[in-house]
Amino acid sequence: MLDRFAKIIILIGIILIITGIIMYFGRRIGLGSLPGDIVIRRKNLVIYIPIVSSIIISIILTIILNLLFRR
Repeated sequence: MLDRFAKIIILIGIILIITGIIMYFGRRIGLGSLPGDIVIRRKNLVIYIPIVSSIIISIILTIILNLLFRR
């Protein structure tokens, strides 16, 4: 039981590290300013909806996790 919990905690940590790396380097490679990402600017308000960036990150993470957990 404890071994399974430890593996889950390690997996969550790895996912957080990968997410942090993507967020850190994302701006440098254009992630976040792709066509399809919606930015609404008003006087005192900016709403940012990263639709295409989210899809790309999801595809990349799906491929990585499928390669890691392939049996």
